[in-house]
Amino acid sequence: MKYYLLWVVLLFSTLVNAVEIKLGDYKNRADVNQFIERMAWQSDYTELELIELFSGVKKQSHLFELLDKPAEKELDWHEYRHIFIRDKRIEQGAKFWRQHAKLLSEIRLKTGVPEEIILAIIGVETFYGVYKGKDPVFDSLVTLAFDYPKRSAFFSRELEQFLLLVKEQNLDPRTLRGSYAGAMGMPQFIASSYRSYAVDFDGDGQANLFDSIPDIFASVANYFVKHGWRANEAVAGPLTALDNNSINLLKPGFKTTYKWSDLVQNGLYSKTVLDPDTAVALVKLQQKNGPEYWVGLQNFYVITRYNHSELYAMAVYQLSLLIKDRMKQE
Repeated sequence: MKYYLLWVVLLFSTLVNAVEIKLGDYKNRADVNQFIERMAWQSDYTELELIELFSGVKKQSHLFELLDKPAEKELDWHEYRHIFIRDKRIEQGAKFWRQHAKLLSEIRLKTGVPEEIILAIIGVETFYGVYKGKDPVFDSLVTLAFDYPKRSAFFSRELEQFLLLVKEQNLDPRTLRGSYAGAMGMPQFIASSYRSYAVDFDGDGQANLFDSIPDIFASVANYFVKHGWRANEAVAGPLTALDNNSINLLKPGFKTTYKWSDLVQNGLYSKTVLDPDTAVALVKLQQKNGPEYWVGLQNFYVITRYNHSELYAMAVYQLSLLIKDRMKQE
């Protein structure tokens, strides 16, 4: 028994030592070695494959400041809006619509998600595919998973999802570029969203969010459907504050935590006709000369599932309206 236990200990020690990164910025990291062991055990990767991948990682230290100061938290609405609501972005959205009108119409009929919403998402995210991001996705996710403690759990899961994704889609993890947070392709899906919501709409056997326009449009629509998009329903509407209002008693945000009757009782009015029991959000947007208020409905909340910010959702919504208006002018 004594010799058997010694053999077990030696065997275990050999297995542990077998997983060791000896090159790159993440060499001699016990936490990384443990991740590799777990990933190899749970997936089709071998330890040697993963060691080779991780040995080439370069730490992306510049990401920390970008994550700590996103535009949605640093800017007021009038500043944020100016980034996205520009004539060039509107015209390019209309051009995309003209080029892919039949496809967009087919997707709208199947999903209930309007053409202008799909286009506005892609317009805000990557200017219709022009700016997909330059950061190496794999290196970024490794950096954030192991050296960004405040969100390490989230990025560890995304790193795992990314490795599974590239294996499933037969992609090279070392060549993919994306946003500083690991979002990829024209619609900027993170790995978990890619695996959960991407659609192979062109039927070629691969959900391609980098080059396939049918897959890209359909995947954005599918994302919205899965998060509760309601076909043919409104998104948001401007509010007027009546005299002697009590807006200060309400908490602004993008979640539909109020009933429309709550806003009315506190002195808010909208031209949009709503049932008193309709679930709504009170959206506050800071303009140069003070705040303006909007009522956000279920579909507005759904847009925030793409990016958890009322500024982002409003930029998408207003861009969508302007793209639609541009199409009507033709």
